[in-house]
Amino acid sequence: MKVALFGKTISANDVPYLQGFIDRLGSLNGLVHLYEPFFNAIREKIHFGRQPITFTTQQEIRGKVEYLFSIGGDGTLLDTITLVGNSEIPVIGINMGRLGFLSGIPKEEILPALDEIIGKRYSIDERTLLRLETTEKLFGELNYALNDFTIYKSSPNSMLTIKLFVNDDYLNTYWADGLIVATPTGSTAYSLSCTGPILTPDSENFVITPIASHNLTVRPIVIPDTCIIRIMIETRNIECYIGLDSRIRKLDVPMELVIKKEDFKIHLLRMPGRNFFETIRAKLKWGLDIRN
Repeated sequence: MKVALFGKTISANDVPYLQGFIDRLGSLNGLVHLYEPFFNAIREKIHFGRQPITFTTQQEIRGKVEYLFSIGGDGTLLDTITLVGNSEIPVIGINMGRLGFLSGIPKEEILPALDEIIGKRYSIDERTLLRLETTEKLFGELNYALNDFTIYKSSPNSMLTIKLFVNDDYLNTYWADGLIVATPTGSTAYSLSCTGPILTPDSENFVITPIASHNLTVRPIVIPDTCIIRIMIETRNIECYIGLDSRIRKLDVPMELVIKKEDFKIHLLRMPGRNFFETIRAKLKWGLDIRN
């Protein structure tokens, strides 16, 4: 079994779970590739029976590992996306964080989940990405996101003016603190907190959600992910930023941005007996009777 492990750090309470996981891989004679900064963060806390192979780039694991385990929370899993890219390596999220929409395997279930993976008893969810195109190539080759694109201002005393077109048809001019374009995966993240709708992962849509719109009748809108979104930021003399998942860049305005569906997808591994509706019921406490 050839696997890669990605993470940032680990708390003292979570050391036994990770140690058990490493020991189990060792008993399988598993070849472990460990993200080098993560290895440096845990090497004094975790015992490795066999020295792991360290890596820092996608090229070092492409075609060499069967799975990539993300050890942390949803933010950690989002950071794996730039490593996995179009390699089609399945990603498994081990939740050492809090909410865990994407990191669906609780740390207490690491070993049973590993047994299911060894037995090939799992499903693969193919998740849509969005791609941002700018003339300045602000994010270089890593111009894609699993969750969302965001634009927001830094000053609380001003508004952005954002003109948006869908397939060259004018949709609206937003006077707001910012704007979110979310994938179905990202519909349960920042967009949801701004009253955006929840989309199922297999929905072939994007959702456009304003952040604190000045016009209260402006609501989120769902469009097919085959559409090309063109955003013109017309506000001057306001400092603003754009983000792709957790990566942020400062933006010089005015500027035009183009968002479309990425050509490849990310493969997330799903354990048997788990589905999206079960996840949102558990994480959002749907159906919880609080009358007593």
